Amino acid sequence: MRYRPFGRTGLQVSVVGFGCWPMAGDRYGAIEDDEAVKAIHRALDRGVNCVDTAPAYGAGHSEEVVARALDKRRGEVLLVTKCGVKVPPPGQPGPLRDSSRANVLREIDASLKRLRTDWVDVLLVHWPDAGTPFEETMRALEDVVASGRARFVGVSNFTGAMITECMRTRPIDVSQVGYHMFDRRQEQETFGTCLTHGIGVMGYGSLGHGLLTGAFTAATTFDAARDWRANGVAFGQPIFRADNFKTNVGVVERIRREVAAPRGATVSQVALAWVLGHPAISTALVGARTPAEVDANDAGAELDLTPGERATIETILAGAAGRVREFTPLRPAMEPWGVEIPAGRPFPP
Repeated sequence: MRYRPFGRTGLQVSVVGFGCWPMAGDRYGAIEDDEAVKAIHRALDRGVNCVDTAPAYGAGHSEEVVARALDKRRGEVLLVTKCGVKVPPPGQPGPLRDSSRANVLREIDASLKRLRTDWVDVLLVHWPDAGTPFEETMRALEDVVASGRARFVGVSNFTGAMITECMRTRPIDVSQVGYHMFDRRQEQETFGTCLTHGIGVMGYGSLGHGLLTGAFTAATTFDAARDWRANGVAFGQPIFRADNFKTNVGVVERIRREVAAPRGATVSQVALAWVLGHPAISTALVGARTPAEVDANDAGAELDLTPGERATIETILAGAAGRVREFTPLRPAMEPWGVEIPAGRPFPP
C-alpha cells in the first residue's frame, strides 16, 4: 500500500480508503454484516488506514458495522464520518439536510455512540444545506474539534465557491467529492482550490459506482427497491439511464481490451490507478462487501499508468454518455443537474 499526505493535517493516508456506503444494506443491494466486517479486516490487513462512513448510510447501520470491525483495531484507522443529513419524519420525502449548529452537535454525539469511540479523525458536512449559513456550520465544527470529538473537519459535495466561503470562518481540512472516469467535474470545480489551500481530497465513486468494475453487461438491471442505480442518475449525471448505460458498458469494455488486458490488469485496477493519477487526490474511496472484492482492487494502488495509456483512456472516454457540465449539489443527488454532453466530445467539453 502507498500513502500520501492528507492535505496539511500532518496525517499520512492510504491511497485507497474503505468506503462504507454499501454497508447501509439498502443502496447497493443486500449485504451480510459478517462479510462486511471481514471485508474491513481484509482491507486493514492490506494496509488501508482510512475508513469512511456516515450516519445517513442505512440510518446509522453502516456506523454500527464499522464499530464491530474496528473493535480492538481503532488505533490503526483514520476514521471519517459525516453530519448534516437526517431521516425525515414519516410521510415526508428525504433525506433532509440540516447543518445547523444544534444538529451538527447532536449528530456527532450520536455517531460516536454508534461507532463506540470517543473521537473521529475527520468529521465532514455530508451535503450543503441552503437553510443554514456556512458560518454557523463552520463554527459548530470548530467547537467539535475544540471538544476533542474530531481531530479535523471538512465538507463533502461542496462547490469551490462554497469551500471558499466556508474558509472565511474556519480552514477546511478535508473535502470529499465524487471523482471517476465518468465524472471529472471536480477537475475544474474544486481541485484547484484544494491544491492551493492544502486541503486533503477524498474521491468517492472511484469505480464509477460499479460501472468500472467490468462486471456489468448491456443486459444488467438494478433492483429499484434495493439499488439506487435503478433510477439511472448518479449525482446529477444520467450515466446509468437506458441507452447511456449501454454506451458506457461499451466504453468500459474498450478500456478493458485496449488498456487493462495488455497490462495484465483488471478494469477496476486501471480505473483506480487513473483516479490516483490526479495530484489533488489524497485517497480514493472504494466500497467492498466481501474480502474477495477487497482483493480484486488491491493492485490498483500499485499501478502507474503510462502517458500513452492515459492518452488512450482519454480518447476512449470521449465516447461516454450521460455526462453533464453542471455541479449543483444543492439539488437532489439523483436527478439530472444539467444538459447531457453528447457522446464523442472530449473532456473538458
